[in-house]
Amino acid sequence: MNIKNLSISFIILMVTWLLLNGNLEIITIISGIIISVLLAYIFCKKCDVFSNIKFTPKAFFYFIIYFFIFIVELIKSNFDVARRVLTPSLPIKPGIVEVKTKLKSKIGRIILANSITLTPGTLTIEMKEDRLYIHWIDVRNDDINEATKQIVQKFEKYLEVIYG
Repeated sequence: MNIKNLSISFIILMVTWLLLNGNLEIITIISGIIISVLLAYIFCKKCDVFSNIKFTPKAFFYFIIYFFIFIVELIKSNFDVARRVLTPSLPIKPGIVEVKTKLKSKIGRIILANSITLTPGTLTIEMKEDRLYIHWIDVRNDDINEATKQIVQKFEKYLEVIYG
């Protein structure tokens, strides 16, 4: 049993409980603690998904930077897709590209894949080891290194410090 995984699971479940309930009454907090401890123990006593998260000041700082980078990329890609919808004459070249990641941890690769999927115009279709297959609204280059540079690297350098 990994205390780190249980603790992180408990914190995530407790924060979710408090956000869903919307109040800080003592009965809500106590019932949230009981439910969160039970769920964390039942579902995460053998899991290792959080074992690669680093709890260092540098990792925390990089998480904050990553969050803002993600928000900027999300806004930019929303405007790009909206521009393409409003101007149908703009050429698009949809396709599937293969990209490579340097991330070793499972959770780091999952966060990367979800970050790519959440930005409009890209959709992570499959993950195999260090390769991700992404549907891209405008494939500019089929070269794996160039596609990796354009899609992955803006997120990867921060996730590498946070998750390894």
